[in-house]
Amino acid sequence: MSHPSTLDIEAFIDRAGFSPFQWLLLLLCFLVIFMDGYDMAAIAYVAPSLLDEWGLQKQELGPAMSAALFGLAFGSLLSGPLADRIGRKPAVIFSVLLFGVFSLATAYSHTIGSLTVLRFITGLGLGAAMPNAITLLSEYCPRRRRTMIVSAMLCGFPLGAAAGGLLAGYLIPIYGWRSVLVVGGVVPILLCVLLPWVLPESVRYMVLKGYPNASIRAILQRVKKEGMAQVEHFVISEKITDGHSAIRSILTAPHRNITVLLWLSCFMSMLVFYMIVSWMPLLLKEAGLSVQQFSHISALFPLGGGVGSILIGWVMDRREPNKVLAFAYLIAGLLAYGVGMAVGNVSDTLMLASLVFFMGFASGGGQSALASLAASYYPTSCRATGVGSMYGVGRFGAISGVLAGAELLRYQFPASTIFSLLLIPAWLVCLALMLKYYSGRRYPPLTSLSDKP
Repeated sequence: MSHPSTLDIEAFIDRAGFSPFQWLLLLLCFLVIFMDGYDMAAIAYVAPSLLDEWGLQKQELGPAMSAALFGLAFGSLLSGPLADRIGRKPAVIFSVLLFGVFSLATAYSHTIGSLTVLRFITGLGLGAAMPNAITLLSEYCPRRRRTMIVSAMLCGFPLGAAAGGLLAGYLIPIYGWRSVLVVGGVVPILLCVLLPWVLPESVRYMVLKGYPNASIRAILQRVKKEGMAQVEHFVISEKITDGHSAIRSILTAPHRNITVLLWLSCFMSMLVFYMIVSWMPLLLKEAGLSVQQFSHISALFPLGGGVGSILIGWVMDRREPNKVLAFAYLIAGLLAYGVGMAVGNVSDTLMLASLVFFMGFASGGGQSALASLAASYYPTSCRATGVGSMYGVGRFGAISGVLAGAELLRYQFPASTIFSLLLIPAWLVCLALMLKYYSGRRYPPLTSLSDKP
């Protein structure tokens, strides 16, 4: 039993609820993810104007369009071990500064080669920002609200992407396409001026790394001040790993099987999501819908994902999270098949629109919830590496989704078949999550307060 002057950090955060300090952290992480979404989507909005100015063919822009996706993958993979070594706060600030500076630099590129290189480096920062923000926020969340809070933060990504489109429509006719990228660079750089002063380091990470008690106490008093002055020692109630590197920890027992299942889940989930986002407008257009119809229906998919991320997270905080998320992907597969069938009868646009919205609800919402599922499983010593590696592998799933869609179109598969085929990867996610659930019962996580039994 703990000495009265010893405070368990995890139990304290669970009891304290969600203070104004934690709301501020949620807002800061939301802004990071918002600008991540803005800068990720910016190239798509400026592409038509860029092609006109440089006199390029569409296929010549392909490398620049895909460069950021590869940067995202490598940024996610590299950033986790970095954050587990130097801390979550400096990793978040560095990643935001990286994508801000190079988005600004991209605005002044004049060749397709320089544009491609700069987009790749921008992608490294974009890929590093999301998993580190997820890790930092999750380590301040009470267990009973963690999934919903992290999912709420991740809503910033589609909102940022949508804001980029709205702003591009205003800026490009007046200031040209470069102005969209200038905004995407200047705002993150200004955010980096603020973050060192107001963004806290993870208090769990501070305890793990032996930070001075005074520094830990100062942060915890911003969560809940009462009774903190008498505390002399701070602990985290999780078993400490045996000194292995973070990478080795997630790839050896007891984490190895869960890590592989999380990788498979994220790979297939992002394959579904990015294939739909990238090719749905074209598929619906070829199915016979008007520009207005396919634009509005396509927009319902990310909208459904935003709503789904909140509601699925809310349910996961109250029920067994692996089962809830597995069920969401089971339904997502059925809805994808339903969309395939509905595309064959485009006269019923209301039915098609409803199916697209709910497919976004299940698959897009599920994608956000996967992040908190991973953050809940891994211990503090390797949490950033676990989340980052999952996102890194998942980004290759996104690339595969874009390329698979292109190949299916090249072989002239009908839209109904392409949508229906998405049932397979969605159900593979469902299977992987159920295997994770049963593996987790055999090898429970090292975080004693993270997952539900």
